[in-house]
Amino acid sequence: MTPLVALKAARDVDQPAFISLMNEDRVQSTSDGPLAGIPFAVKDNIDIAGVPTTGGCPARDTPATETAFAVQRLLDRGAVPIGKTNLDQFATGLVGTRSPYGACHSVFSPAHVSGGSSSGSAVAVALGVVPFALGTDTAGSGRVPAAFNGLVGVKPTRGLVSTRGLLPACPSLDCITTLTRTVAEARPVLDALVAFDEADPWSRPAPALLPPGVARRMRVIAVPDGPLHLDPEHEAAWQEALAHAARVGHVVRVDVTPFLAAARLLYEAAFVAERLAAFGHLLDGPGVDPTVRSIVRGADRYSGADAFAGLHELTRLRRLAERAFTGADALLLPVTPGHPTLAEVAADPVGVNTRLGTFTNMANLLDLCAVAVPAGSRADGLPFGVQLLAPAFADGPLLDLAARWTGETVAPPATRTLLAVAGAHLSGQPANVDLVGLGGVLHSRARTGPGYRMYTVDGPFPRPGLLHTGDGPADGIELEVWDLPEAAIGALLPTIAPPLHLGPLTLDDGSTVLGFVADTSCADPARDITAYGGWRAYLSS
Repeated sequence: MTPLVALKAARDVDQPAFISLMNEDRVQSTSDGPLAGIPFAVKDNIDIAGVPTTGGCPARDTPATETAFAVQRLLDRGAVPIGKTNLDQFATGLVGTRSPYGACHSVFSPAHVSGGSSSGSAVAVALGVVPFALGTDTAGSGRVPAAFNGLVGVKPTRGLVSTRGLLPACPSLDCITTLTRTVAEARPVLDALVAFDEADPWSRPAPALLPPGVARRMRVIAVPDGPLHLDPEHEAAWQEALAHAARVGHVVRVDVTPFLAAARLLYEAAFVAERLAAFGHLLDGPGVDPTVRSIVRGADRYSGADAFAGLHELTRLRRLAERAFTGADALLLPVTPGHPTLAEVAADPVGVNTRLGTFTNMANLLDLCAVAVPAGSRADGLPFGVQLLAPAFADGPLLDLAARWTGETVAPPATRTLLAVAGAHLSGQPANVDLVGLGGVLHSRARTGPGYRMYTVDGPFPRPGLLHTGDGPADGIELEVWDLPEAAIGALLPTIAPPLHLGPLTLDDGSTVLGFVADTSCADPARDITAYGGWRAYLSS
């Protein structure tokens, strides 16, 4: 879609998605970069020079003097902004109704909310007016409208995309995000946006290597180990999503209690005071939404001691939440517990909104990256969305996992030598430092193919031996695959004591890699620990 066609389509939208549109003489591409001529929309809490940044408050009518760093990155690559989009005022809401410009609705139902706060950006993409739009996501403001409109919503790691030129909601948590129809459309946009900005105190450079414990290829998906109390239509769609997760990767169950507890801290503890500090001076002006004002003014009841108590509790919960990623690559959750109607929000604007943040509010508090992806439809025809969450700076592998979720093609990563480990060389185990010291990086978490058994083996330290007996469990045994320089294998050989040796090992996806395997002398039934499913579980017992 050309920029001028997109501008015409924007004028024809019958929803209050756009707050302002660019003049046609400004809708021109100034670069032949990788995004040349691609139109996009910008949430109206992000600056474009010469256009007011209202934040959903019409009284803020002074044009911005500079363009936000993130928007300028897109302009430099040829993308063309065609308009500013509606939002929950001051990005405080997940419903898309807290705007004096009018409430947006889901493109699938005029009775149901669009989600917010990036409501207009989601609607503009879902209607096909633009291929991508910028939103923000502090507590779910990009992921919720993505889910309610059948879109992909990418929330990068905090600080990967500069927030200079963003009207802040919570500066320590704010993220500029993308809304697209596919993961493939999000990739070049995110590539353009990610850059360290020395002038932004919250900016963080992307590390040269993936952090420890983050696999280049994500295959193990953690899911909640208990009920989530979803609305009936959402529950049925969630069960279908769980079945799909098992087709995309290997599923493990984890305790999500720390994640849900951290989510409640955002508005039920002193963290809400950051909003008061960020834009409290605007609350007494004209045109302020009364619900937004009451929520932010609620911070007055918290003290400095409350703020530190909240930080301490968050630190405790963060440590507990980290455990979910010990043996898993990403966490799968619904984006919301349900999809409310406009009437339900009007009847209980705070309560309904609070429930919508059940599974999203914690992502930035826990320093996670996230991608919301479509997961089919509910029985009533409304879209259902899930989110994949992973530790900070796992954005690239998480996008690949999201692409596999949606059935898109993912280019295989370039590899050197792959080595499967199942015991002392696992992440966090005593011999893992040997792999790291030899230049190894975690390639993927995996399981053996069927027919393997695991036995304890004598040696200088506790270790297991894998042996293909043909009668092992069909779902295999936990292991990790490491990517090593070729020279590293030669360096490892002198450290491998019999009865272990390196040999071919079949993975659960049918591929064969080099791995630590045992000879038949290990097949002692008294030492058989196969029933534990892996070395970590055996040690924990």
